[in-house]
Amino acid sequence: MLKALLFDLDGTLADTDPLHLLAWREVLKPFGLEVDPLFYRKRISGRLNPEIVKDLLGWEGERAEAIIARKEALFRTLAQGLRPTPGLPELLEKAKAKGLLWAVVTNAPKENARHVLEALGLEPPLLVLAEEVGRGKPDPLPYRVALKRLGVGPEEALAFEDSPAGVRSAVGAGIPTYALLTGHPKEALLEAGAKGVLRDFREVSF
Repeated sequence: MLKALLFDLDGTLADTDPLHLLAWREVLKPFGLEVDPLFYRKRISGRLNPEIVKDLLGWEGERAEAIIARKEALFRTLAQGLRPTPGLPELLEKAKAKGLLWAVVTNAPKENARHVLEALGLEPPLLVLAEEVGRGKPDPLPYRVALKRLGVGPEEALAFEDSPAGVRSAVGAGIPTYALLTGHPKEALLEAGAKGVLRDFREVSF
């Protein structure tokens, strides 16, 4: 029996990926890196910031933290007037009426996650941050932590993601997962293990 809905944040609750792309483009431009949509999908989307910076620039430690801080500050400046993915408010109302639990599971830094949730007017009962559990997606740990804290089994939950890394994380935790087509092609999401793809939450039915 379904007891909980688990949501990724960026690209799932709101289409924030275009803003992240713009922010990364701006901070990486001085280093000769051109961040177009294909580059973003392949090298950035769904990954933790330290991994991104190490991969693209070979930086770790304070130098990496400084450029990450610049990028995230720029993102928060851009992320004003965010709107939820169509169908999300209605889905959460249905979930509440059915007594379902829900949580947000994200690789986003805490400050960004709270900024986006506040902009969307959302207060999830549980927020699981990869940076606080020690490993990020595609590792299954963030979703395993969410299941444990909610007290539900993987077969009693549904996950919603938008990136192959996120899908692999949720599926790796044993959770049936649906993927939104906000940033990645259908084939890549299904290959990662998604049960199906959605244009938005208006296509969800219990």
